[in-house]
Amino acid sequence: MKRRIALITGATSGIGEATARRLAENNFDVIITGRRNGRLLEAKANLEKSGGRVLPLCFDIRIEPEVKAAVESLPDDWRAIDVLINNAGLAAGLNPLQEGDIDDWNRMIDTNVKGLLYITRYISPLMVMRGEGHIVNVGSISGKEVYPNGTVYCATKHAVDALTKGMRMDMLKHNIKVTQICPGAVETEFSIVRFRGDKERAAAVYEGYENLVADDIADCIHFVVSRPAHVAISDLVVMPTAQASATLFNKK
Repeated sequence: MKRRIALITGATSGIGEATARRLAENNFDVIITGRRNGRLLEAKANLEKSGGRVLPLCFDIRIEPEVKAAVESLPDDWRAIDVLINNAGLAAGLNPLQEGDIDDWNRMIDTNVKGLLYITRYISPLMVMRGEGHIVNVGSISGKEVYPNGTVYCATKHAVDALTKGMRMDMLKHNIKVTQICPGAVETEFSIVRFRGDKERAAAVYEGYENLVADDIADCIHFVVSRPAHVAISDLVVMPTAQASATLFNKK
């Protein structure tokens, strides 16, 4: 069976890293991207144990010229990308709007919205040219509702929700599937980043219930991208059994 090619953004940790591993184990060659070159090279060495090809691309997804240059640098035998997984994203800070840090806002908007747009703008024409492909946007339960002190983060994930719906319309005539995966509480580096490295505060987010882990979302992504050609999963919300909304948990 011919191996397919997937490009995964934010592949140096968390959901991105787990997804790259899951796909590499299941007949995919993977392009892994991120800002931390050391981590990319480490991930490449680990992924190659699965027997497939791995291409690391080090760039900052928030900087459009870097994204464009990275895509243009792809060798010919890596340009037939079957699956684009827009995973790179983050939350920064947890404050009411009137006390918000504008640098945090810019960081979230630049990564979660503009970064997704940049990479999709340069990868999707390669799919359009071939008349096939699959774009997977990793959104969030926060793109379906809002919660106190998370206004801007929720707004960026609502943007991902809207962009996914619009992409599905734009890509329809080109036979390109578009999927959104919306996780609830997943223990990764997410809360550590949000709380600026405060591991104790981050750990408290996941106390008293069994949260999701990165491999759970990687399973979902692999399922979605392995459906038959005529089957498209449009929108998938995945939460721990102990979670009913962004703020409602059954904690012991």
